[in-house]
Amino acid sequence: MAESEKNIKDNVNDEAKASDAPDTPVEESADQESTTQTESAETETTDSSETEKVKDLEQQISSLEDRYLRAEAEIKNIQSRNAKERASLLKYDGQQLAHDLLPVVDNIERALQTQVDDEQGLALKKGIELVLTHLNEALSKNGVTEIEAQGEPFDPQKHQAVQTVPATDDVPANHVAQVLQKGYMLKDRVLRPAMVAVAN
Repeated sequence: MAESEKNIKDNVNDEAKASDAPDTPVEESADQESTTQTESAETETTDSSETEKVKDLEQQISSLEDRYLRAEAEIKNIQSRNAKERASLLKYDGQQLAHDLLPVVDNIERALQTQVDDEQGLALKKGIELVLTHLNEALSKNGVTEIEAQGEPFDPQKHQAVQTVPATDDVPANHVAQVLQKGYMLKDRVLRPAMVAVAN
């Protein structure tokens, strides 16, 4: 009987020891799983943050590229405008000088219309004609040419109508009947329109 009770006590003690034994492997497994989940969540957060940074950088690069292309196009436009302006300045170089010389030409031509009879007057007139010839040659070399107006159809771009006269068989309507002051072109630009009387 005593031996039976001893066996029962031993069994109870063994069960108690078994129940008191730490369940470390189970707890460690749970901790590892929790750590793995935490690390996974942190990795996902990091990946998401890096993706946003990449997108932000791509947008900045795209914006900078757009600004660069716009600036480059603007520079090309400025260079093109400057080139055209330089070409225009070279083409019409001396325009103001030529314009200022036209009244001189007008006055010389009026002087040559004066009638002279004596030899001294004729010699002087011949000298003035020579001066006018040289002046016209200099103007012509620099692209200044006279506008043809007499008998031509009236062109408001080249002719300035200051009066009208009745049309005739020789000069039909809307044609230049008389040139009151010569007009001149500088290459393809009107330097001074011709003052004319137009048949009407």
